[in-house]
Amino acid sequence: MRVTPCFTLSPLALRLSPRRSPPAQGASPSRLSPLASRLVKPANAGFTLIELVITVAIVAILASGLIPLTQLAAQRSKEQELHSSLREIRTAIDAYKKAIDDNRIEKKADQTGYPPKLDVLVEGVKDVKTPDGGKIYFLRRIPRDPFFEDSTVAAAKTWGLRSYASPPDDPREGEDVFDVYSLSGKVGLNGVPYKNW
Repeated sequence: MRVTPCFTLSPLALRLSPRRSPPAQGASPSRLSPLASRLVKPANAGFTLIELVITVAIVAILASGLIPLTQLAAQRSKEQELHSSLREIRTAIDAYKKAIDDNRIEKKADQTGYPPKLDVLVEGVKDVKTPDGGKIYFLRRIPRDPFFEDSTVAAAKTWGLRSYASPPDDPREGEDVFDVYSLSGKVGLNGVPYKNW
């Protein structure tokens, strides 16, 4: 007597009777046992409710992980812009002071040699060493503080100004601009407040 080999439908080890041959491809699931016919889906069956719930839960978990990464990338981008802006303004202030020290800009006896305001770096100052009285420019434009929220404020007003006479731990405005700092009260990713950068 020839016995047809058994086959497994699921981990529940549901087996067909050895006397029956396996259903032909495309055969109706109704020829299977009642429990096995519930495990075999027809070709046109959709997703069950539990499958949809699990899929939505997985997508939600993945999305909740991506949102903080997006916010972190945006903050890191603003921090790089802040570094660049501070470097650009401070380089221009130093260039102004060097021009004063080189006697290219007229200086009064009571002046420190630093610009009286940030706008002077863009407006330019008269070069006393040129015969035609040309100007020296130190910045094309004043960069904005990327963490300053009001976009209607002029770029020069988005920065805190420190005069030469004020101490570093208590910066205040004065008759000149010795340094600039961010007015943001936030803390950077490195743990240092932006105003101390």
